[in-house]
Amino acid sequence: MPREFPRSRRVEEAIKRIVSRALSTKARDPRLESVVVTDVSVSEDLSIATVYYTRLARESSDAQIGAALRAAAGFLRSSVAKELRAKHVPQLRFRPDEGPARGQTLADLIDRAVAADRGADAGDKPSGER
Repeated sequence: MPREFPRSRRVEEAIKRIVSRALSTKARDPRLESVVVTDVSVSEDLSIATVYYTRLARESSDAQIGAALRAAAGFLRSSVAKELRAKHVPQLRFRPDEGPARGQTLADLIDRAVAADRGADAGDKPSGER
């Protein structure tokens, strides 16, 4: 019987939890205060973990946050090594999560389409009807 959660998924969830906690409680860089880990993906051989993040506040740019995360990569990896029970700790790579931005773009497109549709419907009806 196959396991319900493969090892890679368990490692991803553990890394996400550990990195999130380290960023919120142990990181001293003020640029990292508004960073939220949204997802983690590990390679098949578990040697590389890609950490996807988003920022809540807009004080720092994506480039500044990326630089801060790269600078903190060793610290974060050591935090993962302390808590993750594995022989080899994956190398951490950081990527901004494009999901929220794409979602906002899609929501804006839908809003514009609905507004345009309402405008077209209003022009088709006789003046006395609504």
